[in-house]
Amino acid sequence: MSITRRKAVRSAAAFGILSGATKIGLQAEAASRGRLKQSVCKWCYKDLSIDELAAAGAKMGLRAIDLLTAEEWPLLEKYGLICSMGSGICTIPDGLNQRANHAEIEANFRRLLPLAKKHNVPNLICFSGNRRDISDAEAWDNCAALLRKVTPQAEDLGVTIAMELLNSKVNHPDYQCDTTPWGVELAKRVDSPRFTLLYDIYHMQIMEGDVIRTIQDNPKFLGHFHTGGNPGRHEIDATQELNYTAIAKAVADTGFEGYFAHEFIPVRDPLTSLREAVRLCTV
Repeated sequence: MSITRRKAVRSAAAFGILSGATKIGLQAEAASRGRLKQSVCKWCYKDLSIDELAAAGAKMGLRAIDLLTAEEWPLLEKYGLICSMGSGICTIPDGLNQRANHAEIEANFRRLLPLAKKHNVPNLICFSGNRRDISDAEAWDNCAALLRKVTPQAEDLGVTIAMELLNSKVNHPDYQCDTTPWGVELAKRVDSPRFTLLYDIYHMQIMEGDVIRTIQDNPKFLGHFHTGGNPGRHEIDATQELNYTAIAKAVADTGFEGYFAHEFIPVRDPLTSLREAVRLCTV
């Protein structure tokens, strides 16, 4: 039977569409079988709605979206996703290291912890705050005092409180919890299974480097991860200095069971860059 040129073109086009869909499906399947539960931070995709990002992310094999407010958590349910890190406890500069902030922050914990439990949000983010001439010793005491008050409720509800490690060299001048040892010391003082550190790979590359060794040496204290290319916090591909496949493997090799969330600001097509990041970190 002869095949006309028109039929051949149509068949080739259809095959191309199916091939593209098949590739996306295979990546989603691979990501879901990978050892890491991957997530993405919404704020990096300002031109996409939550619905658009959730729909695309689910097709890529993402399990969650990071850094959403309580009002946004329910929006993910229809996509089979959760919010892997809830926000709304405090701001980066005004955090737990200042006792003057404690009443408001404690009230936010009391309000959001039960809501996180209701919506299957496993983590809530908090921050040390900026130093403002507070010594490390005083800051550890202040942070630990508040965390010891709220972690019993977190333990009862099964929700984890995570303090993020941020760089004070480039992006957040004067931020206090700016190294892994600082955060680990606080975690030891709080001594709760429901307090952990959010290890931001981009930020700690700037402050410390030695990322893989740090991850291997501190699995007990690192309960959540953020990605980002350095320098610039853009794509995590070969345009920057970190080997994210090796880092993802190191995280997975520790037996990590939390979320590995992408927090880079794409400079190319955002969903293509996200899809590539998911593939790089599927280990």
